Amino acid sequence: MLTAPDQAWVADLTYIRLRSAFVYLACILDAFSRRCVGWHLARDMTTQLTLAALHQAIAERQPQPGLIHHSDRGGKSASYDYVEQLEQIGAQISMSSVSNPYDNAKAESFFKTLKQEEVYLKEYES
Repeated sequence: MLTAPDQAWVADLTYIRLRSAFVYLACILDAFSRRCVGWHLARDMTTQLTLAALHQAIAERQPQPGLIHHSDRGGKSASYDYVEQLEQIGAQISMSSVSNPYDNAKAESFFKTLKQEEVYLKEYES
């Protein structure tokens, strides 16, 4: 059970449709407060996208060793560089069970709200 911020983070990414392309948004959420503590937007879905969001979260929150970092089993959060960064800060790595979307429900809920209350109400050009 979480009792304070920065005990557990959840990470995920989503796409946002522009008029002529897609962009990808990676977010790191604090599981206790559900606050977005790191994010990055890019035209390509690469490890650099998720790493930039992670670096922002680490710089802003400076988590203590033992932080639980949870994500799905997507390659961007399981890449060597991403895992290495988590190991450097002493994070415990947690990943969703195969085919179980409920494990990352907080991130999925965040993206649903973001899209319904912002993204779908606008037509972004860039």
